[in-house]
Amino acid sequence: MRPIDPATLAGEHFDTVVVGSGFGAAFFVHKLLERRPGRILIVEWGRHHPHDWQVAHGTNSALPADRTYRSDNPKPWHYTVALGGGTNCWFGQAPRFHPSDFKLRSRYGVGNDWPIDYADLEPYYGEAEAIMAISGDPDMTAIFPRSTPYPQPPHHLTTPDRIMKKAQPEAHFAMPTARARVAPEQRPACCASFPCQRCPADAKFTANNGLMPMFGDERVTVALRSKALRYEGAGNSVSALVFEHAGKPCRVTGDLFVLGANAIQSPAILQRSSMGGGLTGKGLHESLGTHVEVLLDGMNGFDGSTITTGINFGLYDGDHRGEHGAALVYFDNRWTHGLRAEKGRWRQSLPLMIVTEDLLEDRNHVTVDGRGEAVVSFVAPSDYAERGQAEAFAKLPRLLEPLPVEDIVFRSRRPTESHLQGTLRMGEDPATSVIDAKMIHHRWRNLVVVGSSAFATCSCANPSLTVAALSLRAAAMV
Repeated sequence: MRPIDPATLAGEHFDTVVVGSGFGAAFFVHKLLERRPGRILIVEWGRHHPHDWQVAHGTNSALPADRTYRSDNPKPWHYTVALGGGTNCWFGQAPRFHPSDFKLRSRYGVGNDWPIDYADLEPYYGEAEAIMAISGDPDMTAIFPRSTPYPQPPHHLTTPDRIMKKAQPEAHFAMPTARARVAPEQRPACCASFPCQRCPADAKFTANNGLMPMFGDERVTVALRSKALRYEGAGNSVSALVFEHAGKPCRVTGDLFVLGANAIQSPAILQRSSMGGGLTGKGLHESLGTHVEVLLDGMNGFDGSTITTGINFGLYDGDHRGEHGAALVYFDNRWTHGLRAEKGRWRQSLPLMIVTEDLLEDRNHVTVDGRGEAVVSFVAPSDYAERGQAEAFAKLPRLLEPLPVEDIVFRSRRPTESHLQGTLRMGEDPATSVIDAKMIHHRWRNLVVVGSSAFATCSCANPSLTVAALSLRAAAMV
């Protein structure tokens, strides 16, 4: 990547001006370089922190996320302010969204419909999986039709996973993941040591080990330590971006603008630009998670090859979604709650995570204060999500019947899933959405919005793969 003094960019014109460098922005640029000539400017608030720096400092960014917004609610919102954004801090979980996630209102009368469906996104899921060398279970075609195979074989399952998969072959699968099962050219295989937020082996896909040639492309200029302040525009077009570097504003013009900060900062930028209104900033959400421990009778766990080995859809889809949220059950291969104390039974434990979908509610939103800084107003998850958790826990004994279960113990509520979403949602109608099916702003027609802020519903599944696929599709349609 070529070093550049952002202050020298003032007054320059670019064919494409991109805000952010995480999954949404980076995968958009990756595809755009294949299809469209011209100069691209990437404006990134954070610095570039190589893998070794992150491991040595025990953090993904020198700028903590909680210093970039204000909130009266203690709920944390985790994200990485640095080159590569969430590619640095994610755990590498890479499931696809369930086909029904895209048509929640049509099928079950709650939430929203996306303006696209699973089939529209499927080819781009495959493309994103190839870029990240995803390890996955070919049996997942029982739920998720595929046009291409997974690039890598699945990780080794734990003993409880193998029993569950044999008993429930259409619901239980090896977790799709960007933690390499077999070492690809760019990175080693997963070491199963579990500090995945900063992988000591550098085995999970990140911008640092997977996208640096793109950032170094001669057509790409990267402005680091540059905070996007506001857009300028008239009629139905954006004409310029003003960003701040070293305390001074810099203005650049462009033809195409791409907004890919995150679900807190992206709506804040639009609001600072007097381009808000409608549903801009509304519907901030993430899925709701809990920790459960299953005590096993005579069966050992913790013998898989990565941190999360299994994923179970037995409580996911169905008419119950009209009343309460779907639940996805994650089977962990890490001793989240420690080993058992009884002699000879240390490994007779199965840590689970139950994750339920939430609804987008206007009461949970992002605004800006008098200084233009982002303000999060979050009341609580929806009753729909809470009922989903209660129902899922009640149904666990039946779901886990193939296993020798001694007891099922609720351990804790997870404070966050680190997946902020939904504040610039997709839709066909400008009255009920902010961007259209091509991820173009309903009013500002040369502004593409990428990232999880575009989500119209809240899947239980981790969002990063879907963010990447949406960006590849959006860039292909520009």
